[in-house]
Amino acid sequence: MEIMIPNRLSTLGHPQRLALFRLLMRRYPDRVPATELAQALDLKPNTLSTYVNALKQAGLVTQVRVGTSLRYAIHMDAARETFDYLLRDCCRGRPEICSPLTSFGFDGGSQMTDRKYNVLFICTGNSARSIFAESILRKEAGDRFVAYSAGTKPRSELNPFALEVLEQKGHDISVLESKNVSVFQGDDAPNFDFVFTVCNQAANEECPAWTGQPVSAHWGMPDPVKVEGSNAEKSLAFHQSYGALLNRIKAFTALPIASLDRIALQKAVDDIAQTNEGATE
Repeated sequence: MEIMIPNRLSTLGHPQRLALFRLLMRRYPDRVPATELAQALDLKPNTLSTYVNALKQAGLVTQVRVGTSLRYAIHMDAARETFDYLLRDCCRGRPEICSPLTSFGFDGGSQMTDRKYNVLFICTGNSARSIFAESILRKEAGDRFVAYSAGTKPRSELNPFALEVLEQKGHDISVLESKNVSVFQGDDAPNFDFVFTVCNQAANEECPAWTGQPVSAHWGMPDPVKVEGSNAEKSLAFHQSYGALLNRIKAFTALPIASLDRIALQKAVDDIAQTNEGATE
């Protein structure tokens, strides 16, 4: 394994290969189509192929073919080996030296049980999916979580089909509005314990590091706004998105957060993303 470390570090020393690695890390455990990677990073297909092949040869990325599409994902075991080696080597087996890197606040203790957890849901438009997630978490477990949502490029108005679904489900829509994610990145912004992206475009975009290093995950799902057809067909798509997010958030709120260490908690929220994609409510 140690023989591979210099090659991996050299591979990641290239800015665009590093950008590709970071994007796939944000999307883990998703397998992301090559076309989506090229679009997100503004790369020509042949340039992307060159960078992906370098990461594959370093053992950091895996590839599968789904129909006519090539899809890529982080080889997480290799990534962990690389990070672990650096920490062991640089810290000389003394974790206190690297404590700023390894202390995240979730240590399985009881210090976080006397307050609410702050949760932010991010999408591009902040008009449907992230608004659903904010509303559902507030209704399902508002006594234990403070829910927020924002968009990287928020629309000026919330989607009317989304508002109709929320009203039918008994949510208070008067408290909802589209917001830019930048409003949560100032000095007076809440310190988030969890940050979830619920659309691929937002997950593919670069965001500044969050204060406090919250647990983050990508809960991507189809965009109901893009569904074409009759109003009934569009309404069904929004109901399906609501149902899928409801199932995910119920699974999230059922987690014994205070008793999980960060690694277990991260795995749990990643696993939630892989279930109930087609749920209906």
